Amino acid sequence: MPAAKIKKGDSVVVLSGKDKGRTGTVQKVMPKDGKVIVEGINIAARHRKPSQENPQGGIDRFEAPMHLSKVAVADPKDGKPTRVRFEEKDGKKVRIAVKSGETIDG
Repeated sequence: MPAAKIKKGDSVVVLSGKDKGRTGTVQKVMPKDGKVIVEGINIAARHRKPSQENPQGGIDRFEAPMHLSKVAVADPKDGKPTRVRFEEKDGKKVRIAVKSGETIDG
């Protein structure tokens, strides 16, 4: 399994779709499905009928998963989207923003 380029807690920029250009924090990564859930992005609405546990019913809004290819890590320097590469620093594998050369973690 290759190392994860996008991890939980990362700041990401949406590259395509209705939320293009918006920035958010990754809440969950689903590597098997190749999807991520980003806070406040890709909001879906479900109309719910009144039921036993929810007698009011109404509209449920939640963040829907989106494909990994639709998001890119935000550069720590300027917040613009960047690709990620891996380098070895002090015997540790760290993620580096290709655009600025900044370390993303550690």
